[in-house]
Parts: sequence; C-alpha cells; structure tokens
Amino acid sequence: MADLSAAPQPEPPARRSTLSRRGLLKGGGALAVGGLSVAALRLPFFEVAGAQQNPATCKATDLSASAKQMIISNWTGYIDPRRNPKGTFAEFQEKTGIQVTYNDDVNDNAEFYAKVKNQLGTCEPIDRDLIVMTDWMAQRMIDLGWIQPLSKAAVPNLHANLIDSLRDKPWDPDLEYHAPWQSGLTGIAYNAEYVKEVGSFADLITRSDLKGKISLLTEMRDTMGFFLLDVGADPDDFTEAQWYDALDLLKKTVADGQLLKFAGNNYLQQLTNGNVVACEAWSGDVIQAQYDNPKIKFVIPEEGPSLWSDNMLVPNLATHESNAEKWIDYYYEPEVAARLAAWVNYICPVQGAQEAMEKIDPSLVDNQLIFPDPASLKDTWDFMPLDDRQTQQYEGDWTDVTVG
Repeated sequence: MADLSAAPQPEPPARRSTLSRRGLLKGGGALAVGGLSVAALRLPFFEVAGAQQNPATCKATDLSASAKQMIISNWTGYIDPRRNPKGTFAEFQEKTGIQVTYNDDVNDNAEFYAKVKNQLGTCEPIDRDLIVMTDWMAQRMIDLGWIQPLSKAAVPNLHANLIDSLRDKPWDPDLEYHAPWQSGLTGIAYNAEYVKEVGSFADLITRSDLKGKISLLTEMRDTMGFFLLDVGADPDDFTEAQWYDALDLLKKTVADGQLLKFAGNNYLQQLTNGNVVACEAWSGDVIQAQYDNPKIKFVIPEEGPSLWSDNMLVPNLATHESNAEKWIDYYYEPEVAARLAAWVNYICPVQGAQEAMEKIDPSLVDNQLIFPDPASLKDTWDFMPLDDRQTQQYEGDWTDVTVG
C-alpha cells in the first residue's frame, strides 16, 4: 500500500478527464459529445458482420511525402496548450513542416468505436491518421485487423525509450501496432479532511465510516477488476463463475447502501466538497486536484492498482502514416515527453523523461504518480481480454446493476 438509501444513480460514462493542472478546463471538461443511452449500452457493440479486415490489403497510398499534414483524434485536454508557440504541438509543426488537425473528440472508448465501426469494419476510411484508444479497445481493433503496422525504422525512439512496465503486451509484444501516449493507475482517492486513510478496496466497500459516502467509476473494467480481486479471482484470467461472484459482491455493496453513486466525470468535485469522502480514482486526476486541495490523497490499494495506457494507433486507410510516425517518434523524445507530462500529469511512458523534468519542473521529478518506481508497479493488473459473447454478457450484467 502506498499513499501516492435508493440505488445509486449513475452519471455519464466516466473518462480520464486529463484536465490541465493549471485549471484550463476546471469543472468537468469541455467539447463532450453526448453520452451513450441505456439502450445503446445494451447493444452488441463488438459484433459487426464481416468486420475482420486484413491491414495488408485494407490500406491507402501514403501521401505524406507530398502532403505535409495529418489528422488526429485524442481524448479531451490530453496535450499541453496547442496555441502556445513554445509548446510541443507548435514545435512539432515547426520542426517537421507537418500541419496537424487535432481533434479532441474521444470521450469514451465504446462511444468512439460506435462512431467508426461501420467504416473500419467494411474497409472504408475514417479520415484519421492517428487515434488514441485505451488498452482493451486498442487490442480489439488490432485483433480485427483495423490498425496499420508501424515501421520500426520510423519510430526508433519508441523502441528505445518505452518504459519497461509497458513493454511486452501479449496483444502486441513487439510494438508493431501501438505506442502508449500516456499511462495511469486506477486506485483509491480519499479526502483527509473527512476520513482517515483508506488502504484497500475491501475497506472502501465495507468500512462503516464510509457508508453512503463513496463512489465507484462507471468504467466496467476498472471497477469490476477490483471486485474480482476481492472474491479471490485474477482480473487477468477469471472464470464465468468468478465473474458472477464479483457481480454479487457489487450488488451487495449497492444493496447495503455503502455506495453513494457510480461516478462519471466530476467524481473529484464530489470528493473535494465532502459529498464523497473516498472513491475509486485515476492517478492523474488526483495529482491535478492536489494543486488546489492537498488533502486529496491517492492510495495504491493493498489489492494492487490497475495499470492502463491510452495508445496511439494508425487506422486502416490512413493517408499520412509516415507523418503520424513522425508524431509518435517526436513524442518519444525524453525532453518532449517531460514537457507533455508536466502538463497532463499522468504516468509518462518515456524513459529519460524523469531526468529531463529536472529542468522543466523539478517539483514533479519525484512524483510517484508520474514517474513510479518499480515497487509501485509490482502488483499492477489488467483486465482479461473479452470475446464478443463475453463483452455482450458482462457489459449487460454491469449495466443491469449500474443503470437498473
């Protein structure tokens, strides 16, 4: 462990808010596209007739040499200010001559999938050269053959500088298709003004002084991973029976009145004002909150935290892949990565960035939520990949409890 009455009503799907620690987007984020409806959550998102593609044949001519441009889709607020002439975005354009159209239109993995599945599933373009998806969705798209391989020679910084804890993913062990943009931990946050330290997820869902004053994330894999751990299962490899044991524990937590709400984008606002005194939380959000309220604490739970990444991917029929690879390689320069990390405050995936941070913001050099040491990541876990049937079944089970 490290200090780093009615059924609860859900809020819109949670996302990593990645808001600037300087308060640029205080108050819950901007540019959000409407959340998914209850009916939409029950749809078989991952069943697309004939969706499997071959990236070797479903590809476009690369126009990068003659067209110095590219189009990106990323999560809201996930980059330092683009209008800053000394920022990383402006520097990339100046150094390369590549004009970047940057869209912060990824608000939820499933929502973005729903917007592009018909095109990618039938080998049609989505007019993007780079998209950023969380691990489980990145794996899904790679498995469907929707993602183009990266030229190893074009992204030497990725292969040289990716931190060890993010290497050797079983779904892409050789970094052929993905490059982590930022990473983070899912753990526990609590407000020390109102409650003593909450050291485990088991404590969060059972301690009497927390009853009716906790929140859990609406992201199924993050939350159910902890419930699986608390019934003795491995989130990386569990059975259907263990899934239902974990689901029963979730139902009991709700029925006992321990939970105030399943929280969406404003869970830290609730924690700050004391409506919630402890909650499931993402590490980067907590760092940002601590600048305004140092009583907000992040804990790596005794069960171990979830370690996740949001990953850069080149979709099929991208017309500026070489330009996208230049973007990837640029952001794997340690000094560039440190400047980005100083703004977004999530785990930096680039070796050497911690040393570079000495000149950029010395106060962040030893921050374990940006540059965690190996001991902090020793017991991290990921959520088992789900096939189409499991996805429909488990997402439906989850929705039945969280939405009712």
